[in-house]
Amino acid sequence: MTQPPISPSDTPPPTGWVRRLINPLRDLLRQGLTPHQLALTVALGTVLGLVPVLGITTLLSTFIAIRLRLNVAATLLIAHLWSPVQLLLLIPLLHWGSQLMGATAQGALTLAQLQLQFSHDWVAALQVLWKAFAGALFLWALAAVPVGALIYFLLRPILRRVLARQQAVASQ
Repeated sequence: MTQPPISPSDTPPPTGWVRRLINPLRDLLRQGLTPHQLALTVALGTVLGLVPVLGITTLLSTFIAIRLRLNVAATLLIAHLWSPVQLLLLIPLLHWGSQLMGATAQGALTLAQLQLQFSHDWVAALQVLWKAFAGALFLWALAAVPVGALIYFLLRPILRRVLARQQAVASQ
């Protein structure tokens, strides 16, 4: 006994990962963006998604995407997909940033030290945090340029081939 062929309506619905991650990325490829625009969107979304200041990702991504005439939704999607990595990198970047900005032993960036400083001298605690964030932003900026350029130059030829293949399939 043979089974009838499976029709598209018989296929199971997409899983959570496919529905939330793969389908939006596939839809971006179908929006008519050039390989340059798409690679730039992914590179900027990645770099801006890793900025070590919580809450600024959306503002930066939106502003830069509008300024460069990129797809704002795509840039925001890519940036926010990096949120878990941003959270993982936040503490090390703040620690290295405070060391870079010359934190002393009394002003070291530890949770216990910050709690002690906030309970006794909140101005000194804010100065330690300010230095840590300034150093973290400096380290992020140093890494953002080469990382963004690497992503852009690696993705552009790959996306050029993928989009060419999609156009060839669509024209058949």
